[in-house]
Amino acid sequence: MKVINRGFLSVRHLQAFWDWANPFNEEVQFNESDGVEPNCYLIEEDFMDIEPLIEQNFKKIFKNELAMACEDQTQWPEKLTLELFLQFFEIEIGTTVFDLHKGDLKSESLS
Repeated sequence: MKVINRGFLSVRHLQAFWDWANPFNEEVQFNESDGVEPNCYLIEEDFMDIEPLIEQNFKKIFKNELAMACEDQTQWPEKLTLELFLQFFEIEIGTTVFDLHKGDLKSESLS
């Protein structure tokens, strides 16, 4: 087992996100209570305060989460504010990431 030199933000979709996203997928509809797994975003390992990290990164995370539901940016909320982000998502932090897989880590740039 290896320890990775990153912390993480866990981003769970709240009901406001599902209310926005569900119209884009007629086949599957979700609610906050469905227990959809959160997405994790790796962050720097040593941080002192979570608020500046969220303020610095919320737009990148917001855009990524919205794009997973609807790629057409004209359908996204007009203003991607921190306040709206916090209505759409619950954020939890973690300071240690363990890698249980024996293979090398690989990354791929999305943008």
